[in-house]
Amino acid sequence: MSTAVPPPSSSSSFADVQPSVPTSAASGPVVDLLPGVVRVDRELAAPQRATVAESGQARRRTAFRPDIEGLRGVAVLSVLAFHSAVPGLTGGFVGVDVFFVISGFLITGLLVGRPLGLWDFAARRARRILPAAATVLVATAVAGGALLDPLRGTDLARDLIASAGQFANWRFVGQQTDYLAAEHDPSPLQHFWSLGVENQFYLLWGVLLLGLARYLRGRRRTLAITLATVAVGGVSLALCLRWTATSAPLAYFSTGSRLWEFAAGACAALAGPALLSRAERRPVVWSLRVVGWLGLAAVLAPVVLYDRDTPFPGTAALLPVLGTAAVLLAGHAAGHDGPGAADAGRLLATRPLRAAGRLSYAWYLWHWPVLTIAQARYGALPWTTLLALTAASALPAWLTLRLVEQPLRYGSSPAPRRGLAVGASALVIPLIAALTLGGGTVRALGDPSSGPVAAPAGAADGPGLLAPGTRVLTLTPSLARAREDFPPGKGCEIPLNADSSPRCLFGAEDSPDRIVLLGDSHAGQWISAGLALAEQRHWALEVLVKPGCPLATLTVRNNVLGRTFEECDRWRENTLTRLASGPKPRLVLMAGLNRYGSPEERTEGWTRTLDRLTALGAPLAYLGDTPMPGKDIPTCLAASDGRSDACFFPRDTAFEPDPVLDGGLAARYGVRTLDLGPLLCPGTGPSCPAVLEGVVLYRDTGHITDTLARVLAPRLDRGLLGAPGASAAPAGPGASAASAAPGPTSDRPVQPDQQIQPVLPGQPGQP
Repeated sequence: MSTAVPPPSSSSSFADVQPSVPTSAASGPVVDLLPGVVRVDRELAAPQRATVAESGQARRRTAFRPDIEGLRGVAVLSVLAFHSAVPGLTGGFVGVDVFFVISGFLITGLLVGRPLGLWDFAARRARRILPAAATVLVATAVAGGALLDPLRGTDLARDLIASAGQFANWRFVGQQTDYLAAEHDPSPLQHFWSLGVENQFYLLWGVLLLGLARYLRGRRRTLAITLATVAVGGVSLALCLRWTATSAPLAYFSTGSRLWEFAAGACAALAGPALLSRAERRPVVWSLRVVGWLGLAAVLAPVVLYDRDTPFPGTAALLPVLGTAAVLLAGHAAGHDGPGAADAGRLLATRPLRAAGRLSYAWYLWHWPVLTIAQARYGALPWTTLLALTAASALPAWLTLRLVEQPLRYGSSPAPRRGLAVGASALVIPLIAALTLGGGTVRALGDPSSGPVAAPAGAADGPGLLAPGTRVLTLTPSLARAREDFPPGKGCEIPLNADSSPRCLFGAEDSPDRIVLLGDSHAGQWISAGLALAEQRHWALEVLVKPGCPLATLTVRNNVLGRTFEECDRWRENTLTRLASGPKPRLVLMAGLNRYGSPEERTEGWTRTLDRLTALGAPLAYLGDTPMPGKDIPTCLAASDGRSDACFFPRDTAFEPDPVLDGGLAARYGVRTLDLGPLLCPGTGPSCPAVLEGVVLYRDTGHITDTLARVLAPRLDRGLLGAPGASAAPAGPGASAASAAPGPTSDRPVQPDQQIQPVLPGQPGQP
């Protein structure tokens, strides 16, 4: 009876092959899974089964596939290089797809080649995957609590729960498809999406294949498994192609759009017996050698040819997926002694690649928290520093491999109940860490569910933000609420894939008079202010907004969807047609992000849009875009230790030339304008503040808080609907010459550090 080390067929694709495990921990019979795939497992040390491994054919096969270990090394090094922003390796993200194919290959070989109970299979998966993941989750929770600001800590606690529960991929789908949430910094646990996909695949595949094995035998079982694999893969590939064209985050993170990659590996495993019967023929041997090299080339080419702009997965994923399957198939069928040995497999089996592959699972888990926490703490880092940090993360990865993975995998009892107990502990401990971290952030920031507070009274004109005599003693809104300080009627901001707005009315909905708020999410941020204008006159406010979609007539690309924003063009056309066919509003209030396209394209686009809007015969008003901080202001404030000046942002990047305010379009089309830029970025200095007179101005990287919108409502009323002669904008650099009826203003500079008096709650000096 031979003694060998555990081969790849029992493990996650990130850590499937562990040839360096001591033989005392892995001794046992060699059990035939599929032709060419052999596994050693002490858990099935039943003497009566040893005869299977003692056949002459089994002895001729290697106990494990070193080429698969090396292929995993290629995959993990590609991912690490991509995350480290190494120049020239812009497509390294395809390494995850390589892992998925390997996983489908190995798990299918395990499930088809031996009798397993579902609980036994689940225990093996839990013992193999969860302990190392739990170790990294707990370490990330500790590091996040110590090094991250409380707001990032709150996000991290939620990500911990999703990652421990193996549904992180769906949490990130929800975040990335939310136009506003997509602006946040990446989570230290975002890479756990792939583990969520893998474990969901294991659950599906285990139930499916073990169920078929229970009720079918022989050729009928093989045929049923093959048909099921092709069916699942075909449906998944169709979903992948569809979602890549309509919703890039859903296509990238969802399980449904990734199953076909596992199925490709499964097909390679199922095709092995047919090839083995012909593997001794020289034409077949040479064909397999060519297939192996072509497959390896298909794996490596996307690493240098693809980049972040490549629509992915979609058809682009076919190259690395089919290439990986080809490498597996060539090496799988050429696993005999003699001339059939695959040259590509020999290259992959070199010691450096095998060493990286052996460490790949733990290294993959550790490197991303190290990179993201370091950049959250110290800002953007050069690729050389990122690469050094990635290399350094190999140390905790190695310790995890030696002290956690191997002892729990090979040193614990093989009984399923023990494996399930290990898995349950690995789920519960990170959940406790998440709750502890979340509780700490609540104590530091306050309870975000306490409800909004009344906005302070705002000035109707003049250089000050607040009305005379009004003082704010603490930050408003609080940092616990600032990122959630959205306007009412969030449902009015339609999804990215929608091309028409629903009926969305506020105020006196039955009134024949209405104000129409029109634009993108930078128009939607003014809902509360527009509602105040309408309510004072017993009018209705109609909201027609679409995030990421310019009101100016120009076609743009949407980065969340990963493609040309065709829905935006349709929405704009539908909305303008809807306004033309409906009753004339009392006022059309336009606003939007002033950064789509070039200045010339914006001018041309606004000209086309204003041509159509002026045909309505309704008064037109335009709100100039608010300053663009370019960084997450609440997170910055939470991390600044009470130094609000740390969150200033450059004036020269806060504004772009506005064709309506500065290009003469307002005067040409008779549009009344209000430019709030000089108020929100006062003076002539190089920086703009994030807080004015105790009011937090921004809820993220570019949208104002709803509190600020309510503070500015009197100013909008006076500037846009007030009596003739009312000031439309505070004077200062950048004030629009087209602002209607400018009145007396003051150029008194307001220094940002004089305006910000409160100390952040939970910081030194606070009770």
